[in-house]
Formats: sequence, C-alpha cells, structure tokens
Amino acid sequence: MPAINLTLGDSGPEVQEVRDRLSRLGLLEGASHTEVFDDELCHAIKVFQQTRGLTVDGILGPQTFRRIEEARWSLGDRLLTFLPRNMVHGDDVAQLQRRLIELGFKINRVDGIYGAQTERAVRDFQKNVGLQSDGICGPDVFRALNRLSRTVAGGNQEHLRELLTWDPNHRTRSVETCTVMVDPSDSLVKLVGGSGLDHATVCWDIANRIEGRLSAAGAMVVMTRSHNSALSEEAARALLANQQNVDLVVSIDLDTHENSSAHGVATYYFGHQYSRSAAGMRLADLIQEEIASRTPLMDLQSHPKTWDLLRLTRMPCVRATLGYASNPDDVAHLASPDAREAIAEGIVSAISRMLAPRIG
Repeated sequence: MPAINLTLGDSGPEVQEVRDRLSRLGLLEGASHTEVFDDELCHAIKVFQQTRGLTVDGILGPQTFRRIEEARWSLGDRLLTFLPRNMVHGDDVAQLQRRLIELGFKINRVDGIYGAQTERAVRDFQKNVGLQSDGICGPDVFRALNRLSRTVAGGNQEHLRELLTWDPNHRTRSVETCTVMVDPSDSLVKLVGGSGLDHATVCWDIANRIEGRLSAAGAMVVMTRSHNSALSEEAARALLANQQNVDLVVSIDLDTHENSSAHGVATYYFGHQYSRSAAGMRLADLIQEEIASRTPLMDLQSHPKTWDLLRLTRMPCVRATLGYASNPDDVAHLASPDAREAIAEGIVSAISRMLAPRIG
C-alpha cells in the first residue's frame, strides 16, 4: 500500500486509481481519466469518510486509502482465510461476520478483519453444515450461506454478549486489578492565544494526572509515549494494547476547526452502521457525563468512529477530544491546571463506574 497523503491540487496515478475505485462504489459519476485531485474527488472522499466513520477532511491519507481498498471486495469475490501475520481486511469479511452473527455464531463485533475469532466461527459453521472444518471461507461456505435464510431476528447478539462479558458481576475485573492504556496526543499544534501550550503538553498533563489517580487506586497503567516522545502509528498502538492484554484504552486528544466558534468535548468509540462496541459506547457515555458535570465544556456527546485505534483493539477503547484548541474559551479553560485536574478526575471516575458492580 502506498504511503500517500494527497489533497486538493495534487496529481498522479494514485489519484486516478482512487477515482476509479470511488466510481465503482457509485460515489463518482462515470469514469474519469484525469489524474488531478479536484473538488469532485474531494467531495466523494468526504462522503466515503462519513459513511465509514473516518475523520471527514477530504484528504486521501493512508487510513482512507486502505478503507477504499477494502470496500472493493464483496463476499464471494475471493477466498478468505486466517493469516496471523497478514490478516485479511475487507467489506467481504464484514459481510461474512454479519451473516455468521445472524446465524448465532460467536463474533464479538463486525470489524472487517478475518481474525482468530472469525476463523473459529467459520469452523463452527462448517461443522454445523457438514463441511470440512478448516476455517477457510471458500465456494462451499459461500453456497451454504446462500442456502440459509436469516434465522435470528430482533435484539443484537454481539452487543448483549459484549455487555455480559463486561459485567463485573460475572468477572473479577475491578479498578484495583485492571490495566488501562492511556494514549495522549503528541501533536505540536499550538493552542490559540498566548498560552504557549500545544496539544501534546495539555494531553500529557491530563494523562499524567490520570495515571497518578489510577495507580493510587491499584490499577496498572500503560502509557503509549513518554513525556517528550512521539507516538507510533495507531495500528502499532492497537497491537501494543492487544499484546499487553489491557482492559481499557483511553486516548486523549484536542480538536481544531477553521471556525473558531466550534467548541466542546466529545468522546468516540468503535462503531459503524452495522456494528458497535457496546462496552466502548458505555465508557464513552460515562466520560461525557463526568466531564460535563465537572467543567463548563459543552457536552458534544459520544459518537461511533472506525479509526484504527478503535477498530483494531480487542478491548473497549475510546478517544476523548477534550475541547477545541482553536476556540478561545476552551483554550482558556484547558490552560488552567485546576481544569485539567477536573478533567482527569472525571475520566478516572468514569473508568471506576465502568468497572463498578451493578445492583439489580
């Protein structure tokens, strides 16, 4: 996959390739032979990003390009198999996962990745329909799926299963025993005004306060970067979370907008039109509630996204954007150490509530 980052006015064969793919997806009218990144292509990319739960910026970056590549596959177009070091991604995998969930097989969420859990579900399906149980999704599996009508209606198994898994009444997980990964932004973009602060400084300070509070409560905290270091790619941080087998991931960032009136705090969890992380959504909602009750920052609520960090982690993962660095009022609030302490306190309280036993 090319490491591209293209925007308006750029040109080249990569632009033509993306034009062709978006045209086949019905997002561009007819085929075009121009290699120029024009307004029409920018609009089509924004529409694609919106439907896929990506950041809607009209920029053709690595994540957007990869998702466009994945979108060209439909179930039956290719053989699907589990390759641990190079896992298959695509819309065809997502279609397979949705189908298996409808039929009652255990898959926690529809992420479009042919991982170990999807392979086990395919093996179970093959056993149930009398096929060789090899975990390979090929023509025999496609034919068997086509023969079967939907047998599950109403409710959502993956959401119920995830919430049950995360009910502390059924597991021994608690603040004292859990491991939390904290992921502070490393962006050096300055906050408006004369504070001299940047995203990285504010987010590190809040993350450091979260680490102190959680550690004092007995939790193990894993930081994705040190004070002055840069972050690795999202996929690498997700891999680290999975390898460390952490219980929760909380990413911390600030937002910016060309309109300085944009303000407020929002939290994001993995989700799209076919699937969502129920536990991630619950943690995001709790973070919003806690921060809104402790600060004057506007509550912009929680929203589903499919960013790599949210999509590739196996555990509940959220990203909290704690205000707009482009808004003077938000910046004035974030510049105060007391305000950053209140935000950290709110996030820790949300984590504690997430892990607290529920009565009734």
